[in-house]
Amino acid sequence: MTKDKIIIRGAKANNLKNVSLELPRNKFIVFTGLSGSGKSSLAFDTIYAEGQRRYVESLSSYARQFLGQMDKPDVEYIEGLSPSISIDQKTTSKNPRSTVGTVTEIYDYLRLLYARIGTPYCPSCGREISSQTIDQMVDRLMELEERTKIQILAPVVRGKKGSHVKVLDSIRKEGYVRVIVDGEIHEISDDIKLDKNKNHTIEIVIDRIIIKEGIQGRLVDSLEAAFGLVDDLVIVDVIGEERMTFSQKLSCPDCNISMEELEPRMFSFNNPFGMCQTCNGLGFHKNIDPELIIPNKELSIDEGGLAPYSSSAEGTYYYQIFKTLAKDNEIDR
Repeated sequence: MTKDKIIIRGAKANNLKNVSLELPRNKFIVFTGLSGSGKSSLAFDTIYAEGQRRYVESLSSYARQFLGQMDKPDVEYIEGLSPSISIDQKTTSKNPRSTVGTVTEIYDYLRLLYARIGTPYCPSCGREISSQTIDQMVDRLMELEERTKIQILAPVVRGKKGSHVKVLDSIRKEGYVRVIVDGEIHEISDDIKLDKNKNHTIEIVIDRIIIKEGIQGRLVDSLEAAFGLVDDLVIVDVIGEERMTFSQKLSCPDCNISMEELEPRMFSFNNPFGMCQTCNGLGFHKNIDPELIIPNKELSIDEGGLAPYSSSAEGTYYYQIFKTLAKDNEIDR
């Protein structure tokens, strides 16, 4: 396929008499000439018609029923032409969730694209959310400078109020020696007392390691032990540097927000899994304006106080219901 030009051979639509020409791609082209010389026949009835026909043929039978059958233009062949699309300004479906993207099935490809290359971010703080395998975590730690000292921590309590006596007792029974409470390291045998009215963070020191060759197996064991205590997050305290956070799940360590793996249905506004919970994927939601329902608060229901069911609606089903309720409950005066 020619990538730099469009080759047209034997165009005979309407006023065209076996016209052959070559057009450059990615250029702005203007056709000029006398009325009836075939400008529109070449641009719309030949080049555009063939481009849209190729696009429609690539769609499923379901989509083609909305777009209609496209006839092949009167031309021997066209080479180097990309599929093109045009949608008439008319409603092809009464479903409010139906758009140009859904009717033409382009939306299906976009959802698949976003699910495969998308990068999730925390909706609260904007931090990038990522997940890693144990092997990837070990490779990351082995990139640290040799002889770097690290501590592998399991944050069993993160910013929660309470004295956490049961948590500390459980840590002792598990046989761990050290914990970091609110940034300060303690021996688990110490008498640790916490104010129950304040937020506290408790991190178990799983292992203290010096980075060097041959330490990968120990790193794997320590990380697995940490994830066995906290399902979603492990912290590596690099002595003298910033801490490193690792997660096997898509979760934000700061906001405690977890996400599932990106899937195409997450980007579908007409799927309950991905649609907006406020508007149900419609892009709008209806509210009642009291000022429009009761424009004149001095009137009773029987006098037409409810605008939708005033005298103009007399005789309708709902009007009779409201009028009966008003009289039976003596609220029409």
